[in-house]
Amino acid sequence: MHKGFTLWFTGLSGSGKSTLTDLLHEEFKRRGYRVEVLDGDVVRTNLSKGLGFSKEDRDINIRRIGFVCDLLSRNGVIAISAAISPYRDVRAECREMVESHDTPFIEVFTKCSLDELVRRDVKGLYKKALAGEIQNFTGVSDPYEEPENPDVLVESDSEPVEESLQKILSYLETRELIGKAE
Repeated sequence: MHKGFTLWFTGLSGSGKSTLTDLLHEEFKRRGYRVEVLDGDVVRTNLSKGLGFSKEDRDINIRRIGFVCDLLSRNGVIAISAAISPYRDVRAECREMVESHDTPFIEVFTKCSLDELVRRDVKGLYKKALAGEIQNFTGVSDPYEEPENPDVLVESDSEPVEESLQKILSYLETRELIGKAE
């Protein structure tokens, strides 16, 4: 069995949050764990429809994700959030909410250089943002506040995805939140 906890991914668009959460979701399901993923794009479509990209709307969106993660994790589910969540203070609020119910909150920072993000960007969003064609683009024309002390640091521009995955799984095993792989 496993304990409920929140695994909170933060990082710029294209930094590897969804890739890692998909792999973790598959691994946790393989192990028979109860797990749910709250992907930023999916949440915006279903839970936060109508919100824009002002700081206030972004904060509301992230608080909603935090609320659902808290609800799931305190009921024994592994809740994985994969949203940019650009502001430290709102991430801290989410951590406080989850931990106030004696459930762990693990922040994973998927760090990636802007040059690599531009190189990876199949939709060309960074190029458009850098050219001023997209307003309020996090990391370009809108701020992104990197975590000062994440629980797990993934450097997705310099380490293979399997190494990043193992780093996260090892951290969770060390904290005894999941069992060792069989």
